[in-house]
Amino acid sequence: MPGPDSPITVLRPAVPADVPAVAAIWRSGWCDGHRGHVPDELVAVRTPASFAARAAARVGDTVVATRDGAVAGFVVVVGDEVEQLYVAAEHRGAGVAGALLARAEEVVRRRGHRRAWLAVVAGNARARRFYERQGWADEGPFEYAAEGPGGPVPVPCHRYVKQFLVP
Repeated sequence: MPGPDSPITVLRPAVPADVPAVAAIWRSGWCDGHRGHVPDELVAVRTPASFAARAAARVGDTVVATRDGAVAGFVVVVGDEVEQLYVAAEHRGAGVAGALLARAEEVVRRRGHRRAWLAVVAGNARARRFYERQGWADEGPFEYAAEGPGGPVPVPCHRYVKQFLVP
């Protein structure tokens, strides 16, 4: 539980000014969780410029978490997919990821979906444990079609889902 001097996490829609921070968090987190677990072809094209371009293209689908006014993490929701969820290393363990995931679930439910899904790279054990602790179920392995410069790059992942109660 945060102490009286702990920063408060604020969630808000992303704005274009957030793109540099989102891109930096995304690249750092992506490298942490993906290097050694995805094809070299994908690693080669995940440059700082590629993350900046992708972050700019997804501003409208992104919610950021801020702490003391700085972007601490973000989540991207497209349809019923929680497409991206990353937290800056210095904010991990502070509840930022849980708050972002809860907001993503809320967005998916508001869109009328009965379940949300996301892909986790098979070798990213830390992320897989996190989603399981948050009540997500592993439906098993599948190949995710990641964006590559010459078309989709198949990445070994696990599909996680969360069912929502229908009122």
